[in-house]
Amino acid sequence: MTTAEITCFLPAGPAEDLQYNLDQLAASPMVAEIFITGKDMPKGIKLPDKACFAEIPALSDTAGIQKAARLSRASYTLIYTQSQQLHPGPFALERMAQIARSTGAGLVYADHYKTQGKTPAPHPLVDYQEGSLRDDFDFGPVLFYDTKHLKEAATRMTRHFLFAGLYDLRLKVSQTSKIIRVPEFLYAVGEIDTRQSGQKMFDYVDPKNREVQIEMEEACTLHLKDIGAWLKPVFKDISFEGHDFRVEASVIIPVRNRIKTIEDAIRSVFTQKTGFPFNIIVVDNHSTDGTTQKLKELAGENHRLIHVIPNRHDLGIGGCWNEGIFHEQCGKFAIQLDSDDLYMDEGVLQKIVDAFYEQNCAMVVGSYQMVNFKLEAIPPGLIDHKEWTPDNGRNNALRINGLGAPRAFFTPVLRSIRIPNVSYGEDYAVGLAISRHYQIGRIYEPLYLCRRWEDNTDASLDIQKLNTHNTYKDRIRTIELWARMQMNRS
Repeated sequence: MTTAEITCFLPAGPAEDLQYNLDQLAASPMVAEIFITGKDMPKGIKLPDKACFAEIPALSDTAGIQKAARLSRASYTLIYTQSQQLHPGPFALERMAQIARSTGAGLVYADHYKTQGKTPAPHPLVDYQEGSLRDDFDFGPVLFYDTKHLKEAATRMTRHFLFAGLYDLRLKVSQTSKIIRVPEFLYAVGEIDTRQSGQKMFDYVDPKNREVQIEMEEACTLHLKDIGAWLKPVFKDISFEGHDFRVEASVIIPVRNRIKTIEDAIRSVFTQKTGFPFNIIVVDNHSTDGTTQKLKELAGENHRLIHVIPNRHDLGIGGCWNEGIFHEQCGKFAIQLDSDDLYMDEGVLQKIVDAFYEQNCAMVVGSYQMVNFKLEAIPPGLIDHKEWTPDNGRNNALRINGLGAPRAFFTPVLRSIRIPNVSYGEDYAVGLAISRHYQIGRIYEPLYLCRRWEDNTDASLDIQKLNTHNTYKDRIRTIELWARMQMNRS
């Protein structure tokens, strides 16, 4: 006989959906009790015997989490974070309980289906790592906790958050137990965010989300301190003297098959006015669309352009960057420009180089304006990453999914670290490694126009590609987390 060993928490929502979810869960012999959460009980609901209303305005609120922890009396606690209809698969609850019991996991989550209309689409997730510190990590809307770990973590939630309660809970659960993904499609839910990946990726820098982000940073900082990975704002000094470079700065542009955009990008560099010599190193990764011929023409027009075609055919964007920074004509500072984009005006390089000397940093990160292919401003507009602060920026960098752009590096430091030979997250990986020891300087005014169009590599990623990217960045964060913990111990 199946034992009722799950307490469920469902948010109050549309009556029809809530009634469906209540009936589905109440019919399961695994479910001992169901609490409907919200400010008020929806009207017209027929409560099953197992169900009642609990005044918990929001489970994103620390107080709401702690009240739920007190109310839960079963071995496991299921928190459903959406109000749409939940369609559990056959024995889905039994399977989650089985895995939680077998592994001792504090939190279990599962792959599932998402539906638009009547069409279910597989929605696989990624495995949780120690470095999966993103507050937007996708667990799906069904969170299955071991109640004893939930209760213990809730007692350690000493900081009250309005928005970061569930995030803080997950981090504290991860400190004492495993978080396990079930790579099986255990349920189906409606899709509530139908935007493309290229739109979702900027949510965390949208000014309207700033209050939320401040709380998320605070929760992550507390976690890093708890596990010994937080770094004090103490940095190595940089000496820019005594280095033998032919030019002060090099603009590095990796490119493959960007005949539509590469000339505009390069001409925006040609127009730069500086008080120092600079060049442009374009690493042409064996283009086949006419880009190579166009680069030869532009190199003939301006001697500052150095056109490099690697001997290797196995280079990603990071590998192409290494070709540029180890080139004998690379300058003291290596400055990024993507082949899709344009510098804002003729003073960008001067501003960036000045920032190195003024802020004594090994890396400078600027800001950029989002535009369409007609150079018209598009949402979310200015991407300035103002969440970066000198005191806590390198700690908060472990929570967010990028450091911003354009990026520029003190070449000797970059050569000592090198860039991973991948085509996604390579800049984030090297930025984290640099920030472990050195200050990263910031420029909060826009330095280039980022053109969003259909050929952007992150404009519209399918779930498999998105998961590959997120898994890599989580792995980079895990490596960096371990490195910082080791550095603090020594």
